[in-house]
Amino acid sequence: MPDRRPSPASRSASPLKRVPYTIRPLEASTWDAFAELVERNNGIYGGCWCVAFHSAYQRGISDPRTPKEQLVRAGHAHAALVFDEQGLAQGWCQYGSPDELRLRHGREYRKDPPPPARWRITCVFVDNRHRSQGIARAGLEGALAQIAAAGGGLVEAISETTTGREAQSRFLFSATVELFEQYGFARGRQVGKHAWIMSRHIDPA
Repeated sequence: MPDRRPSPASRSASPLKRVPYTIRPLEASTWDAFAELVERNNGIYGGCWCVAFHSAYQRGISDPRTPKEQLVRAGHAHAALVFDEQGLAQGWCQYGSPDELRLRHGREYRKDPPPPARWRITCVFVDNRHRSQGIARAGLEGALAQIAAAGGGLVEAISETTTGREAQSRFLFSATVELFEQYGFARGRQVGKHAWIMSRHIDPA
């Protein structure tokens, strides 16, 4: 069962209180800021433009920016964008419905799927020069707040454990199990060597 208790992070000093980050939704009005962040990081993860998890994405597309922008402007792509004091986007947390987003380790996930979730979190990205500054936490907090504002419900993610090992950053694009646990998510079933299904029920705002 998902852990419904308030997360330890929500009861203690939050990064959003210590660092002047602003959270805004990814939408038409913030597309340019999102695109600037992606371009600043060479398209991220080999030029995927954070579109690979979208159900509408077809592998082999030579210009992933175009379908991503189309999804955003049509309201079919969601993320909490993290802006710094200068108004530059420095990271995001992508979320959406199961109709919008696929999960990593999908084949193993489908062997024994958990209770249906209303939302999925699939990608957490931070600008290369701004890591370890609380941006991933701010993005996750922002995504959970936006999910609550949209009616809440069961949220799921597949992430990797890092305790006791040195994990390479390229495998941590879905954040870490330990970060999700700090925000009240509970481990479900293991679907990879270090990967777990994480879930939490979010009350509506």
